[in-house]
Amino acid sequence: MDAIRIYGGKCLDGQTKIQGSKNASLPVLAATLLIKGTCEIENCPEISDVYHMLRLLESLGCKVIREGTLVRVNTEQVSECDMPADSVGVMRSSIMLLGALLARVGRVEMDYPGGCVIGARPIDLHLQSLRKMGVTVREREGGFLACVCRLKGAVHKLPFISVGVTENLVLAAVLAEGTTVIEPAAREPEIQTLCGFLKLAGADITGIGSDRLVIRGVSRLEPVSFRIPADRIVAGTYLAACMCAGGRVFLQDAPERHMESVLCFAGQMGAGITCEPDGLMVTCRARPKGCDRLVTGCYPAFPTDLQSPFMAAMSVSDRPGWVEENVFENRFRIVPELMKMGADIAVCRNRAYVGGRSRLRGAVVQAEELRGGAALVAAGLAAQGTTIVTNRHYIDRGYEDITLSLRELGAEIELA
Repeated sequence: MDAIRIYGGKCLDGQTKIQGSKNASLPVLAATLLIKGTCEIENCPEISDVYHMLRLLESLGCKVIREGTLVRVNTEQVSECDMPADSVGVMRSSIMLLGALLARVGRVEMDYPGGCVIGARPIDLHLQSLRKMGVTVREREGGFLACVCRLKGAVHKLPFISVGVTENLVLAAVLAEGTTVIEPAAREPEIQTLCGFLKLAGADITGIGSDRLVIRGVSRLEPVSFRIPADRIVAGTYLAACMCAGGRVFLQDAPERHMESVLCFAGQMGAGITCEPDGLMVTCRARPKGCDRLVTGCYPAFPTDLQSPFMAAMSVSDRPGWVEENVFENRFRIVPELMKMGADIAVCRNRAYVGGRSRLRGAVVQAEELRGGAALVAAGLAAQGTTIVTNRHYIDRGYEDITLSLRELGAEIELA
């Protein structure tokens, strides 16, 4: 079964616990390669991207023990530098192993990473930046070989903000010789989580949360226990789902302090949001209000990962609005599928006109990437009749069990 069936037109009512963050857990797991010994990672989400990352770690010689959301990674026997192509090919985040492996074993051979089709996302800047730290890169058809005797600190003046490049350079720099400066560095909460994990292990990092990171290399990191924070994107997805369907839901553990732009936009669209000590109460009693303009950008701006779910909510709002996508050029791949359901949307380059006032109807639609797939599920909740979202495996990359969570929130939804 690789599809989800949604019986739409029903208001939501219930509560669900927000899982650990996908975008925080993957770089933290990569960072365990830098630490000889056993690290315990708590609240690690049970999603396919994490399974692929753990498989990659095992292929490199790590011993991995998983007990639900607790993962223990022992890296004493790391020796390999060649990762299985099938796991690398399905997960873009495998590129972050590059910096950590170069720091640990000095040699990496890998295929170019894959993942969702949401934009070009070339790895040129990763390789160019690592060359500044003494890495030699030899590219081949479909992949590359990277080697270094000892990583050396460098000053990186990046041409644009990149979460992936920032993560890779942090991982490469913490055990490098000398000082590394990254500017402009990504400020996303997941970058802050990675730096927090490394500092707990003994890394010397300053500027966390700013656009300028300074990393002074240390000789050794120590094993630690660490808890992954809740996933702000999953919380935002279920918030958007409630806006689509209407109702009242409680999102336990939702990290509201990292969701300011999302909560602000949802409030403008008429969602009633109450921040409680253990989560968010969301109330959407009527059709969402239209909003003139949604603009994505680097944190703390509105996250590109939530653009698709909120586009679904805007399609049923009470007036037209615009979506401007400034991060990934292919985030609008969901548009033809929403139009099959009756949405009024027109795209021109990086902007989409969302007509609003649509009465969505059930249809068979296809997920082509992770967040777009989740957005189609949210749209299905608002639609009259039955919606089937195919290619569920894309959604499984980032959501532990979206059908269970939405059933807890009162949706009529099942695997198909």
